[in-house]
Amino acid sequence: MSMTVADVIALPEVARGEPTVLSDAGAGREVRWVHISDVADMSNLLEGGEIVLTTGDALRADPRPYLTTLASTGVLGVIAEFHRDWHVVPPRIGEFAASLGLTLVVLSREVRFVDITERVHRTLVAEQYEAIDFARRTHEVFTELTLGHADAAGITDAAAELLGTAVVLENLGHQAVASSGALASNVLRDWERRSRQEGGGASGEAWLPVWVGREDDRWARLIAVQPDDRDRTVMVLERAAQALEMARMAERDQLDLERQAQAGLIDDVLRERIRDEKEVAARAAALGVTPSAEYVPATLRVVDWPSESDPVSTQRRTAQLLDIVVSGVRAAGHTGLFSVRDFGEVRMVLSLKVNRGRSRRQMMDALAHALVRDIDRITGLGNVVVGLSASRAGVLSAIGGLAEAREVAQVAASMPPSGRIVFEVPDIRIRGLVALLRNDPRAGRFAEAELRELILHDIQTGTDHLDVLRAYLRLAGNKSALATHLHLSRPAVYSRLARIEEILGVDLSDGESMTSLHVALLILDAQSRATGTGR
Repeated sequence: MSMTVADVIALPEVARGEPTVLSDAGAGREVRWVHISDVADMSNLLEGGEIVLTTGDALRADPRPYLTTLASTGVLGVIAEFHRDWHVVPPRIGEFAASLGLTLVVLSREVRFVDITERVHRTLVAEQYEAIDFARRTHEVFTELTLGHADAAGITDAAAELLGTAVVLENLGHQAVASSGALASNVLRDWERRSRQEGGGASGEAWLPVWVGREDDRWARLIAVQPDDRDRTVMVLERAAQALEMARMAERDQLDLERQAQAGLIDDVLRERIRDEKEVAARAAALGVTPSAEYVPATLRVVDWPSESDPVSTQRRTAQLLDIVVSGVRAAGHTGLFSVRDFGEVRMVLSLKVNRGRSRRQMMDALAHALVRDIDRITGLGNVVVGLSASRAGVLSAIGGLAEAREVAQVAASMPPSGRIVFEVPDIRIRGLVALLRNDPRAGRFAEAELRELILHDIQTGTDHLDVLRAYLRLAGNKSALATHLHLSRPAVYSRLARIEEILGVDLSDGESMTSLHVALLILDAQSRATGTGR
């Protein structure tokens, strides 16, 4: 244990000298060492944090310079023995010592200074040895856990056991993902709200947090609740954080191998390098996919995926998205194959956990909402859609259905917000049909024939008749609504529409003409989205 100046004064070895405390300034400070000397100037002998034991010769001869020199070197206090000439203690010297921040004690009886130094040094050395031994045990515990591939719960348990207090591991969303130690269940009550409070911890609680992860990639916090020793707590939490980071890296390496294998299987099937259902099913099962009567092809797409010039940052963000999706699927009790098709897009072949009380669509809706919640909380990108294709009886055919699932997700991402997350072909209606047919050259020729003259006119004249036509068809031919949308008068709108009819040679009041033009525009827009170009 550490010792303060007051602790030293209270020792029996000091009490035998019948001490009188002339100044108790700084009596609560911790003592580093005890030094015996009657030398008047000890500035070259001391390092600070000491108590000086002296027979008082220097204090009698020139007390103020003597005490001033000691204070300047960082001495905490002076215990002086005046047992033979108690009457010569310098007057008002206690007040002067207090002004310097020094503790000053005089002894009226003779004592053995060596007894005092032995007692103090034995205590201090024992504390230092105990601290070294604790550091050794901490190192051994977390080294063993790291070599044993312990999980987050095991590492958190070890930290709590070493510290003798509750320790909580929370993610960036302030959710407690692991906890251990005395009264941990009470500590977790209303955890997320309390953790978000400024400084952490509610009123009366002392929390000591340590980040987990590199400074540019922090992913969790370890928090000790009501710690006894700050330095010891920080050491344990930092060592536990290192073990957690090592465990995460090892897990990520394993997951990287697993996901590379899953992506490789999907790619092998799509490139027709494997055509045998039994072989595909066996490889999928070996990669953790639960055998099922049906498999669901799905594509998750983040609509507002940010475009970044730094490829490393983009890759890291994409890997994070994949991590969130895989973790969310497994947390819901499902399994599957996963791969990244494009930035902000994850394709999946899912084996859903059987739930007789819920349909496939209900399970997918619940899963999608959970994934969106996690993606939004961790990345701040909550605009997400999930495209589904029809369930398949085998893994091979389910992988083949990923193209359709992707088409559905792409179309859904372009539709106006509706609150829906999961989309199937019937949900995207004509846009879904157009998306599926957009690469058919016949569809392209149809759109070209319908709109070519208007596109050329806009290019040559710099007008925007195509956009006017698009708005007119989207508003189902409502000219009043079109005038409001374009911020034009009705006569101006009528003139623009008449000019479009003249260029295209059609009657915009004719239902079949409107339908043909609308489908042509949808094809044009779908092709533009697919290529990333304008019209």
